[in-house]
Amino acid sequence: MILSKKSYNFLKKDISIKNHLSSKENIRSDRNNDPTRQIAFDTVCQIFDWKHLPLETALKNALPVDVDQRDKAAAYRLIVCILRKKGTLEALVEPFLKRSPPQQVSWIILLGVAQILFLETPVHAAIYTSVELARHNGFAKFTGLVNAVLRRISENGPSILKDLDQNRLNIPAWLWKSWNQAGFNPRQLATLLDSEPPLDMHFKTNATVPEGGVQLMNNHWRYSCHVKVEQLDGYQEGQFWIQDIAASLPAYLLNVKENEKVADLCAAPGGKTAQLIQAGGNVVAVEKKSIRLKRLKENLNRLQMDAVLVLGDAGSLNYQNEFDAILLDAPCSATGIFRRHPDVLHLKKENEIQSLVKIQRKLIGAAIGYLKKGGRLVYSVCSLQRSEAEEQAEFFRNLPGVRALPFTQKEIPFLTEALTEEGWIRTLPSMWQEKGGMDGFFIARFVKED
Repeated sequence: MILSKKSYNFLKKDISIKNHLSSKENIRSDRNNDPTRQIAFDTVCQIFDWKHLPLETALKNALPVDVDQRDKAAAYRLIVCILRKKGTLEALVEPFLKRSPPQQVSWIILLGVAQILFLETPVHAAIYTSVELARHNGFAKFTGLVNAVLRRISENGPSILKDLDQNRLNIPAWLWKSWNQAGFNPRQLATLLDSEPPLDMHFKTNATVPEGGVQLMNNHWRYSCHVKVEQLDGYQEGQFWIQDIAASLPAYLLNVKENEKVADLCAAPGGKTAQLIQAGGNVVAVEKKSIRLKRLKENLNRLQMDAVLVLGDAGSLNYQNEFDAILLDAPCSATGIFRRHPDVLHLKKENEIQSLVKIQRKLIGAAIGYLKKGGRLVYSVCSLQRSEAEEQAEFFRNLPGVRALPFTQKEIPFLTEALTEEGWIRTLPSMWQEKGGMDGFFIARFVKED
């Protein structure tokens, strides 16, 4: 169905992002009394249009100083719905538009559609608040368009939705293709966007574990995604930290011994560092950015753990033949954590992967130099891209003076399905579906021979 010209009242001259940003503070003082939608709108614009920020940072920037936690939670649900259902939402709206409105108006429409079709918001409330959101953000001339599109979506959206291939629409084409070529099942992976992943926590040895969790391995427990972590007994005392089960495997498989000198080369936010300390290692934790090192320090302080903290590029440190073991959880596209961070589906681009591959190889070469003879190195990435994972491991084991040290079923008896023929670990978000899944990780281990 096509909107009438009356309903589709475009501005003669588009409002640029630059002008919208410059007037943002003036508009803010005159906004309606609806912080939830405003927070969601500001966050989505920062992710996609203004700064291409990750969800966590964009949301933090968008929050008012005196935000109510209920408004924050409601805004987060709305933002995540947009990130998970972006392709579907755009396909739903497209038949009702002759031409594309300014991008910010498109977000307002998609936010309204998400509320109507996926978040069970009453239609009248979703339409009214969307119209007001447009008005209070400088898009008053588009309120007729917002109103008309949302009314038609409320009438026709459910029937259109039945004919859409949502799984295909919600995964960017380049990712769908690469996952398919890697032998994964992109359709199965896409279905995981429909549910909120559970919350995994790693507990200190002898810590009292709060009720309501399910033990996954050793000190690792899984809780409902609705658990409020900071309210759990033991949080303030530093008895545990949040860490997906797959993210805990690299440090676990490094198998650190008491008093070994260990380097965590890309350490923030600190979950793996904490594991290495808990295992008895004398840990040197390295971070390139001061803001990330600060976060690492704060997390270790809460956990009452100590490590030598180094601010610097892990690829050019002043170490040589010094460490018994190294964990290189390298910077990557992070496509394996799309369930928890659906923003990565949209922030990462295909042409960025090769730049990441170069960085990873620089770090691999440097890490080998930091190891003692006989020292071991675990390389890991939270990526589903073969070029960052399996192909890097092939490169790694062909370097002079390096020998692959395959993992065995005995080392990971609780997750043998993740063990590859080469002796690497490849976890997928679709594994352990009956338990709530896990993040996608690749892990390989090597030994320095000379």
